[in-house]
Amino acid sequence: MTVAFVCIPSLSLRTFSIKPMSKNLVIVESPAKAKTIEGYLGKDFIVKSSYGHIRDLPKGSESVDVDKGFEPKYVVSDDKKQLVKDLQKAAKAADVVWLATDEDREGEAISWHLYETLKLTEENTRRIVFSEITKSAILKSIEHPRKVDINLVNAQQARRILDRLVGFDLSPVLWKKIKPGLSAGRVQSVAVRIIVDREREIMGFNPEAAFRISGEFALDTATVKAVLNKRFQSEEDAHSFLSECVNAKYSVTSIETKPTTRKPAAPFTTSTLQQEASRKLGFSVSRTMRVAQTLYEGGHITYMRTDSTNLSDLALEHAEAAIGDLYGASYHQKRQFTGKKAKGAQEAHEAIRPSVMAHSDVKGERDVQRLYELIWKRTVASQMADAKLENTTAIIDISTREEVFTAKGQVITFDGFLKLYMEGNDDEGEEQDKDRLPAMTVSQSLDRQRIIATERFTKHAPRYTEASLVKRLEELGIGRPSTYAPTISTVQNRGYVEKREQDGTPRDFRVIQLENSTVEKRIETENTGAERNKLFPTDIGIVVNDFLIKHFDKIMDFNFTADVEAKFDIIAQGQMDWRVMLKGFYVGFKTSVTETSENAERASGERILGEHPEKQKTILVRIGRYGPIAQIGGPDDEEKEFASLLPHQNLETITLEEALELFKLPRKLGELDGKVVVTAIGRFGPYVRYDGKFVSLKKDSDDDPYTITLERATELIKAKIEADAKALIKIFEEDDTVRILEGRYGPYIKAGKKNVTIPKTEDPLTIDWERAQVLIEEHAKKPPRSKGRKKT
Repeated sequence: MTVAFVCIPSLSLRTFSIKPMSKNLVIVESPAKAKTIEGYLGKDFIVKSSYGHIRDLPKGSESVDVDKGFEPKYVVSDDKKQLVKDLQKAAKAADVVWLATDEDREGEAISWHLYETLKLTEENTRRIVFSEITKSAILKSIEHPRKVDINLVNAQQARRILDRLVGFDLSPVLWKKIKPGLSAGRVQSVAVRIIVDREREIMGFNPEAAFRISGEFALDTATVKAVLNKRFQSEEDAHSFLSECVNAKYSVTSIETKPTTRKPAAPFTTSTLQQEASRKLGFSVSRTMRVAQTLYEGGHITYMRTDSTNLSDLALEHAEAAIGDLYGASYHQKRQFTGKKAKGAQEAHEAIRPSVMAHSDVKGERDVQRLYELIWKRTVASQMADAKLENTTAIIDISTREEVFTAKGQVITFDGFLKLYMEGNDDEGEEQDKDRLPAMTVSQSLDRQRIIATERFTKHAPRYTEASLVKRLEELGIGRPSTYAPTISTVQNRGYVEKREQDGTPRDFRVIQLENSTVEKRIETENTGAERNKLFPTDIGIVVNDFLIKHFDKIMDFNFTADVEAKFDIIAQGQMDWRVMLKGFYVGFKTSVTETSENAERASGERILGEHPEKQKTILVRIGRYGPIAQIGGPDDEEKEFASLLPHQNLETITLEEALELFKLPRKLGELDGKVVVTAIGRFGPYVRYDGKFVSLKKDSDDDPYTITLERATELIKAKIEADAKALIKIFEEDDTVRILEGRYGPYIKAGKKNVTIPKTEDPLTIDWERAQVLIEEHAKKPPRSKGRKKT
């Protein structure tokens, strides 16, 4: 088999004969991708996986030598050393090594690290890229190889090094000035700021009430629904309006009908896929990307990290054929979207689309099927004809008032792309229904059925979901397709932001109704403030955010962060030296770090609530070592009392009365078998303590540490004892705190805080004390697990 290819630029165009017996080694990032590609290439190729990055910056201050031009000191992690040896052996046995990692900057960097670490040469190395894992795409990439693009690598290096320097220098300042164990990041901290700013906006929001007037009118056997063109600020004005409507006559003064069209949305980018999967499927951002990765590696979709909406000519042809087969030629309308595309060749040059348009579904897990169906529908719909609609607006006059009612209707005259797909939206406001209006004529009289004035309240801006945060980051130019998901995961894993639900609270609202000739008033109740899967800043997130804004305002500035992203794009185009870019940032940043570390005051989010009514001591709230706490006693008091805040409480809104309640814990509930049962709140939430055992009170239960009874606590304790007994396999006589238990992933040794996995080849019942000690010692020597490829 002979393949023509363009060699590395320093070499001439030549023909390379692919030799049999696996003389061609292809290296990709993931084993799933390797398996798919190997099936396409046949026996002349062997495909191996690097399992993500094979080397990275080590932890600690020695990872980047700032004095030597920001020289990175990459190392191969312990868990990758054997893999590197295996790849080196395979590379030496091959005539040609094909680096087939992903086509974005991260993938380019992985190829470069492989090239450097495996000590490959230009003569026997080919870099190939493809946006879909199909046989035709793979073979085409082999016909057109290139060398590793060092500009893309440098852009990725610049991001990696900059983020490492920011995190490494800022984190110790946070440890010193707030609390140990904290960390900061360039993009992540700005993401937290967006969420904190929105929460503060919500806290300061005061809803305003007004009366919205709606009417229902009879026309023969049909009902016309309409809305008044004015809202009334007071109940008196609304009541007066309805009173004047009792004997009024109603007639149609104008009817306007306008044809309109609705266009389909563009094919998916990374951002829009994450948003739509959240709206329609309820997927988190990380879940969307995990499933999309599975679809890509299985050859079902194109590369899933892209900000392009472009479709290839071949994809357009296949979409036309699919639409013609399904709906007929009248439903097809070829179009190429020209929105935002990838900057600096960072991402794939095509939108996320099915690899084969004729396949409307795939086999696999339910998540895989649902996400694929969403991608297929969106892609095909983007090439379908516009929907044609007819909007009708009728104005209804009131003989006794100047205001008018407006009735709106909509008719779809040709469904076009709506036959297949309609894009979701994040709008949480009210929308007037647009059903078809009955036939009406100007001057036609209508019979009033009822008019209702309903008190409505203005709403604060909605809290962010993961998907709407991605949209906001994209609008601000912060991050890129490869960084959205890890950014959102990081801010939650660090405890700065939490995704949770919030129960609403009852709120009364007034309703005034005119029906027949009677105007009546009543009070109704609605639930307000309920949230589902929204992002809330934690107390520690707010304190860290405020500290960083005060002392590192440049890092936290949206425009600055977006400008840094733009410079990465310029580096990727080969138009800026990455070391110069880093130096321009780091000199001033390092000065701020030093000044803040030496001179800034400690930050704890402290807020004084008042004075204890009996002890006459100050009561305040602040960040403690293990989280937000309430404290009785000021800084100068020798004796202080502490209590953890409840999960739904926060430093900025907790009241004095609520803080006093916290000090009613711990509560002694009574005794069980002669031993005391106590309930309290600890570092990880509320719990019941009995005989050295801790039983957590789950957030989703009705168990409250302030109200739980001894009887209920006894139920939980016995259930815990029973569960522990079922998990117990063996207790060692030499030390009864060392035990073998059955866990979620199999048997393991519990030794203090250590959980030691037992090899699958060993029977846990045959493990004696000496063997247990060997396993415990081997566990202690193991290095921290590498998580493979990271999107930074």
